[in-house]
Amino acid sequence: MSRVEQAFAKGKALIPFITAGDPDLKTTEQLILEMARAGADLIELGIPFSDPIAEGPVIQRASMRALQAGTTTDKILALVSRVREKSDVPLAFVTYINPIFAFGIERFMHNSREAGIDALIIPDLPFEEKGEILPYCREYGIDLISMIAPTSKERISIIAQEAQGFVYCVSSLGVTGVREKIGTEAENMVAMVKAVKDIPCAVGFGIASPEQAWQISQTADGVIVGSAIMQIVEQYGAGCIPQVSAYIRQMKQAINQHKD
Repeated sequence: MSRVEQAFAKGKALIPFITAGDPDLKTTEQLILEMARAGADLIELGIPFSDPIAEGPVIQRASMRALQAGTTTDKILALVSRVREKSDVPLAFVTYINPIFAFGIERFMHNSREAGIDALIIPDLPFEEKGEILPYCREYGIDLISMIAPTSKERISIIAQEAQGFVYCVSSLGVTGVREKIGTEAENMVAMVKAVKDIPCAVGFGIASPEQAWQISQTADGVIVGSAIMQIVEQYGAGCIPQVSAYIRQMKQAINQHKD
């Protein structure tokens, strides 16, 4: 069983996102370890990019801070290698296609595998163009995670058929960010995926409160939380670890209320 499969094997998965290097790489390393201890089942690690088109203002600011602090892909890979000496928590890189091309696709995949990355999420990679990346993912044993949105409609069944690891269901249109209400589109998307393939579905974009996490966990296999965590990091900086850990515990407790 792969580490990604393990993330969903124990019940509903909590999947936090953090931007690597915000406020600094040392804090990121500690955050990964502490979030895993607090109940995170898989951690998404954002590679900061100057033009993160799918991100709302909170994660955009996090990217800018990380870049200004001198964060690079090589430094993040070194960080992941250090984490792997202490933790087996499943890790997914979240990045845009441009940084991968700039780094060199094969070199990026090889180095990611060597460091201990399990999956890759590329928000600006259209399903139709994944052929540029997929062969390298297969070669190096990294799951390329498919994303679907409410607008995917008839394409959902095609995307689901070829999906690996888990399917990332975008709960609503627009960019990432905390939302007051999560609509029913996610529920419909999960049902459409499950009709085609027995693969875990995780829902993200906008989930912030334990109530929202519990609501989503009624139908989804995983809950993805990003902007709410990065707001805590923005507020507390290098002192954010206790607050983030407490938040992760609270969210995990909420989704654990749902037992299959």
